[in-house]
Amino acid sequence: MAIKRGLQSGVAINRSKGIGSCSLISVLAFFFTFVVFSFLLVGRGLFASGQNELSIVSGRQDLNWRQRLALQHLKSIFSKDVIDVINASTDDLGPLNIDFFRKNKLPASWKLVGHEMAMSNATSDEVAGVASKPKQETSRVKEERNTNDHSVFFESPVKMARRQLRERRREKRAADLVKQDEDVTVKLENAAIERSKSVDSAVLGKYSIWRKENDNENTDSTVRLIRDQMIMARVYTSLARMKNKLELANELQNRLKESQRSLGEETADSDLHHSAPEKIKLMGQVLSKAKEQLYDCNLVTGKLRAMLQSADEQVRSLKKQSTFLSQLAAKTIPNGVHCLAMRLTIDYYLLPLEERKFPRSENLENPNLYHYALFSDNVLAASVVVNSTITNAKDPAKHVFHLVTDKLNFGAMNMWFLLNPPGKATIHVENVDEFKWLNSSYCPVLRQLESAAMKEYYFKAAHPTTLAAGSSNLKYRNPKYLSMLNHLRFYLPQVYPKLNKILFLDDDIVVQKDLTGLWEVNLDGKVNGAVETCGESFHRFDKYLNFSNPHIAKNFDPNACGWAYGMNMFDLKEWKKKDITGIYHKWQNMNEERVLWKLGTLPPGLITFYGLTHPLEKSWHVLGLGYNPSIDKAEIENAAVIHYNGNMKPWLELAMTKYKPYWTKYIKYDHPYIRNCKLSD
Repeated sequence: MAIKRGLQSGVAINRSKGIGSCSLISVLAFFFTFVVFSFLLVGRGLFASGQNELSIVSGRQDLNWRQRLALQHLKSIFSKDVIDVINASTDDLGPLNIDFFRKNKLPASWKLVGHEMAMSNATSDEVAGVASKPKQETSRVKEERNTNDHSVFFESPVKMARRQLRERRREKRAADLVKQDEDVTVKLENAAIERSKSVDSAVLGKYSIWRKENDNENTDSTVRLIRDQMIMARVYTSLARMKNKLELANELQNRLKESQRSLGEETADSDLHHSAPEKIKLMGQVLSKAKEQLYDCNLVTGKLRAMLQSADEQVRSLKKQSTFLSQLAAKTIPNGVHCLAMRLTIDYYLLPLEERKFPRSENLENPNLYHYALFSDNVLAASVVVNSTITNAKDPAKHVFHLVTDKLNFGAMNMWFLLNPPGKATIHVENVDEFKWLNSSYCPVLRQLESAAMKEYYFKAAHPTTLAAGSSNLKYRNPKYLSMLNHLRFYLPQVYPKLNKILFLDDDIVVQKDLTGLWEVNLDGKVNGAVETCGESFHRFDKYLNFSNPHIAKNFDPNACGWAYGMNMFDLKEWKKKDITGIYHKWQNMNEERVLWKLGTLPPGLITFYGLTHPLEKSWHVLGLGYNPSIDKAEIENAAVIHYNGNMKPWLELAMTKYKPYWTKYIKYDHPYIRNCKLSD
C-alpha cells in the first residue's frame, strides 16, 4: 500500500516535472522566436539605414571625385580668385528638402502635407511600449543623420555669416553709388545755376562772325510748325498747278503769303504776332483739303527732293559768298586804324628834322643785346607787339626793336614811337623802299611781282562778276603778297649784317612772358628755331606744296612736319654759312609760273629751311587765335607768345570776342590820338 502510494507520488512528481519542463520549453521557444523576429526587424531597419548611409557616402565620394576632376580642368582656364568665387557660390547654395523647410520659420501661406500625421504617429509610438522603441530609435538616428547631412550640403554658420557680410557689403556699395550719383547731380545743377547767373537773358545761338541777330536757328515748336506748313504749301501749290487746279493753287498761295507775313524775321515763339495760331489753323485746313485732292506719294517725294537740291545749291552759293566777304573783310583796314595813321603822318612831317631821331642808336648793332625784327604797315598792331614785349621783359634796357615799314606808313610809325617811347628799350624805324639793294635784278619775287603775268593774275584774269565767283583763290590774291614787307624775312642778314641772332615777330602776336630765354636755346647748328604745327595728318608739307611736280616729289617728304612763322629765332651766322638766301632765290625762280606752290611766304620758307629748323617747345608760341574758337584757356595763358593767325585779326570787327582782351590790354585807349580816331575796345 505504501509502495503503491510511493509509486503514485513518484509518478505524480514525474508528471508534474514533465509538465513544467514542457512549459519552460514553450516559454523558451516563444522567447527565441520573439528575439529572432525582433532581430530581423531591427536588422532590416539597420540594413536600410546602413544602405542609406553607404549611398550618401558613396555619393559624397563620387561628388568629391567629380569636383577634383573639374577643378583640375578649371585651374588651367581660370585664375585662383575666380575658382574661389565659384566654390563660395556653390557652397552657399545646397539641395533643398522638406526638413530644411520644417526647421525654418515659414509664413502661414506655406503648408506641409503629412506634418500632422507624423506628429500623431510619434504619439502612438510612445504609447505602444517596448516593441516600438527600436523603430523609434532607428527613426531618431536617421533624422539626426539627415540633419547632419543637410548642414553639410546647405551651409554652416560660418558660411552663413560670410554670406550675410557679403550682402551687407553689396547693400553698402549700392548705397554709396546712389549717394555719389546724387552728389554729382547736385554739383552739376549748382554749376549750371552759377553759369546761368553770368549769361545774358537774350536768346543765345551758335557762334557767328557776323551779326548776332542772325546767329540762331531757333527750335521753338510754333516757328518750326509754320515753316513746315510753308514747305508743304509750296509742294501742293506746284502739284495743284500741275493738275490744273488753279483755284486750290491760288488759295494755297494766299495762305502761304499770310504765313510768311506772320513769321516775318522772327525766330522765337515769343516774338510771333498774336494772330499766328489762327493763321496756323487756317493753313492746316487748306493743307488737309489739298492732301485729299492732290496727294500722290511719288509726286510729293519728287517735289521735296527737287526743293532739297535747290536749297543745297543755295547753301553752297551762300557759303562761297560768305568766304569771299570774310576774306575781303580780313584785308580791309578799319576806319579808326586808317585815321590813326593819317593823323600821325601829318604831325610827323610837321616836326623839325632834329626831333625825328630816336635815342640810343648805338645799341642797334650791339650783338650782345636782344634784337627783334618786326615788319609791319599797321601802327596799332606794331605798338601792341612792342608794348607787350617791354611790359613782360625782365630788363627792358637790353631789348632792341628793328621796325621796317613802307613809305606810306613810315611817318606814322615814327611819330607813334616818338610820342610813346618803349621805356629804356631801343627802337629804330626804317623804310623798305629805301633799301636800294632790294631790286628786281637781285630779288626774284620782286621781278615776278612786276611781271605782266602777275599783274594779269591779280587785276584782270578771271575778274569776278559775282561774290560767289570771286571767292575762287581769293586767299592767294591777298594784297600783302604784293608788298616786299612780306618777303623781307628772307633777307635778314642783308638788313642786319652785324647781328648774330635775331628774333623775328609778326605784327599779329602778343608777348606774354620774357623772351630772353630764346637766345639761350641751342639750335644744334640749325638756322631756324620754330614751333612745329603738324598734327596727325594736317599742317604737313603736302598741304602747302605741289607733290605732283617732280622737283617737289624728289626733294621733300610729303609727311614732313610744318612749322609756323610769327615767332622765329634765326641764327644769322649759320644763315650766311649755308647761303639760305641763295636757296630761297633758287626755288623762287623755279616757281615763276606758280607750279610748285601758290603765293605766300610759308611754302618757300618750308622749302628753304628744310632740314634746317630746330623745333621749339610749343609753350613758346600758341597759334590759332584768328580762326580757332576752341583753344584751351590755360594753354593761351601759359604761352609766351600768342598768335592771331587767320582772318579774324584782333583789330577787326570780326575778331573773336573771347580772345580780344589779350590784345586790347596793351592799348592805351585814353591816348589822345586813339580817342580822336574813335578807337575803342
